[in-house]
Amino acid sequence: MADTSTPAATPAAAAKPAIKKGSLVTVNRARYQGSLEASASDTTAPAYLFTGPAEVLATKGDYAQLRFRRPVPDIWLRLDQLEAA
Repeated sequence: MADTSTPAATPAAAAKPAIKKGSLVTVNRARYQGSLEASASDTTAPAYLFTGPAEVLATKGDYAQLRFRRPVPDIWLRLDQLEAA
């Protein structure tokens, strides 16, 4: 009979929590700088962008909509630029 048990999760997948709606995240400065999103904005990013945390409002494809705890507009960033807070 075939083995029906699920394969063990890889260590990398187990170490990185999934970013989903409602998650609190911070922006990784190294991944953000030099990206398309950074070049479409001001030359210097505001400090609140990296100090966070921001709440994920929605995800679509490789992007997440973020809301900061400040009176600033919501923004969309790639998921690989975010880290769980």
